[in-house]
Amino acid sequence: MHTPTDEQAHAVDAFRAGHHLVLQAGAGTGKTSTLSLLAASTLSRGRYLAFNKDIARDATTRFPRTVVCKTAHATAYAAVGHRYASRLNSPRQPAWKTGRALGITRPVRIGDHEISPRTLSHTVLRTVTRYCYSADRTLTRHHVPHLRGLSTSGEHAQLAHEVLPFALKAWADLHSPDRGAVRFEHDHYLKMWALTKPRLEADFLFLDEAQDTNPVLEEVFNAQRSHAQLVMVGDSAQAIYGWRGAQDVMTGFDATALTLTRSFRFGPLIAEEANRWLTLADAPIRLTGTETIPTEVGDLDCPDAVLCRTNIGAMAEVMRLLSAGHHVALTRGKQQLAALALAARDLKGGRRTSHPELVLFNSWGELQDYAAHDPAGRDVQPFADLIDTHGPDAILAAVDQLTDEQQADVTVSTAHTAKGREWPTVKIGDDFPPPKDTDQHDAQGRPVPEPVNDTDARLAYVAVTRARHQLDLGGLSWINTHPTALSVA
Repeated sequence: MHTPTDEQAHAVDAFRAGHHLVLQAGAGTGKTSTLSLLAASTLSRGRYLAFNKDIARDATTRFPRTVVCKTAHATAYAAVGHRYASRLNSPRQPAWKTGRALGITRPVRIGDHEISPRTLSHTVLRTVTRYCYSADRTLTRHHVPHLRGLSTSGEHAQLAHEVLPFALKAWADLHSPDRGAVRFEHDHYLKMWALTKPRLEADFLFLDEAQDTNPVLEEVFNAQRSHAQLVMVGDSAQAIYGWRGAQDVMTGFDATALTLTRSFRFGPLIAEEANRWLTLADAPIRLTGTETIPTEVGDLDCPDAVLCRTNIGAMAEVMRLLSAGHHVALTRGKQQLAALALAARDLKGGRRTSHPELVLFNSWGELQDYAAHDPAGRDVQPFADLIDTHGPDAILAAVDQLTDEQQADVTVSTAHTAKGREWPTVKIGDDFPPPKDTDQHDAQGRPVPEPVNDTDARLAYVAVTRARHQLDLGGLSWINTHPTALSVA
């Protein structure tokens, strides 16, 4: 362990003084080692709520035994979720089938629009999901999402009136431990647990990756304030899960605000690159690199990792690298991808599949429809696009040639999956498009592009800060000529 920086020593002092803390920790700034310093500075008992299983497992080896390290879902599962074990991982099915089981059989007329049973079913399931992500105690009309085309508040009120009884029926269905019409998801038991107003027995609580916390978990965490010291830690600039209901809860948290800005991962050149994106994301911190770490920003022929924006981009990169003779690893999901490709081959061939999640689909067209329109099919959409782009056989052939990371000479990952990881040399994949051009032109007559949006800037920041020694900007090189970036450089 290196000597604590002034920022880390300050965090320990504030923690020992008993303050609730919110710790903005930039990429590579020693977030986990800082938390372990805090935990080691006291004999009190603590709990560490991790973002995912891998982080929880790693933390167990780094924190003193006085700290219990678990994910929020694991904590909720132990308390409530285990009762629903037989319903978890049940087959996926199109929402209209779930809707039919709930009694949605007829279209509804709203204004000039006829809302089909299928659309109603989707809307019911999205309503339940929005409720589960929220901190609200009861499921009400405001959880019903707006539908494109229903433009007036009266039309939306009518939709909510139609949808709410079925959403309440779906939520009631989910409370049956053994069987039900609605597919049971991990977020359902997390919500059920939160509604019990759980008390987490600990003297202090660490909430990690706080920038990606759903309101439901934020409320549980905040409710412990009366008996436990709260420490929220994360990086607002790495908030990249907004589509999943997450929101950056750090900026409004009532606590002593501290920062960790010295990165131990890379030197000044990569810190400079990170700061360009931090400025564009309007983030609360800027990073300082470690002078003794040699770093470069420039072209790489053989990077250790290639980071892509999408799963499709990652698969295209895998196929390109394999055809160039590389030993390639794909982070997460090699077996999963193979199983899904086999299922796609069956469905495309007019056969039912035995894949446990896709067993209820009769055809590839039905799965495509589910992926494109069903709220629960959102995570299947990239896979469906992948199959439609390359075909199942090409994907199976590529998966067969993949190796694990220890044997690979290059690892391919999405930027989302790479979060929390690092490699000596990193190249950014080609699927990070520049902002579109506007109708305006500059003095030289060139079209002026739109500004870089927050979401893209944050994802780019995550991607560029995975490198330790050399970064090839690759698909993000457009930033070097983008006017808004030039104005903040």
